[in-house]
Amino acid sequence: MVADRISSPSNPRIKAFARLKKARVRSETGLFLIEGEREVERALAAGVEVEALLVCDELLTLPSPELDDSVDVVRTTPIPMAKVSVRQNPSGVIAVARQFDTNLEALHLGEHPLVLIAEAVEKPGNLGAMMRTADSAGADAVVIANAATDIFNPNVVRASQGALFLVPLAVASTADTIEWAAARSLNLVGGYPEGATDLWDTDLGQPTAIVVGAEDVGLSAPWSGVATMARIPMAGRTDSLNASISAALMLYEAVRQRRPP
Repeated sequence: MVADRISSPSNPRIKAFARLKKARVRSETGLFLIEGEREVERALAAGVEVEALLVCDELLTLPSPELDDSVDVVRTTPIPMAKVSVRQNPSGVIAVARQFDTNLEALHLGEHPLVLIAEAVEKPGNLGAMMRTADSAGADAVVIANAATDIFNPNVVRASQGALFLVPLAVASTADTIEWAAARSLNLVGGYPEGATDLWDTDLGQPTAIVVGAEDVGLSAPWSGVATMARIPMAGRTDSLNASISAALMLYEAVRQRRPP
């Protein structure tokens, strides 16, 4: 069904869509926003349920995704689109989608898995970037432990560039995550600036879960008893790296070690 073109940012539907930028509203409704033609296409390909699609022809840079007739298509002018968008330069497509299952036990790993565990990462940009890197590195899954950021935050979706829908994803407590990893005999390797072993000298070739914490506090105490403490060598005077950069370095060291001889 195609709705009339909306030109006012005060339109009730536009205001309802814009409220989904708030975590409380996302929690109450079970809905979230996906902005961008490529991101929406990836969500659809992954089977994410789209309930409505906002389209602004003037802002389109790629063809609008093709949907069946059950999806409500809302056509707008640029000003209402900007009200719903979180981008400085709004996209021509924003989907209103149903949140999907993030149950830890639903994850299925391969025979020789590589998993990224991100604990209490607060910045949406970092979390989204980690998902992109995990997808690029061919990780089997991403687990968000003790989530400090809603994974359906529009800024997480944006920073992930659709990787949120490409890599199997779960959200759980740290305790449940550790128990899950142990049940699957995963080698846990945590990023610790004070670690005794350099990352390059740490065995990441076996089934492994790389664990990265928040930049300001690092990993919580439970990890110290179960994870190998590996450090990324740093020659400068700063004492930490951006969390997403640390995750990228650790994941790609695992990729390097796993290359065929």
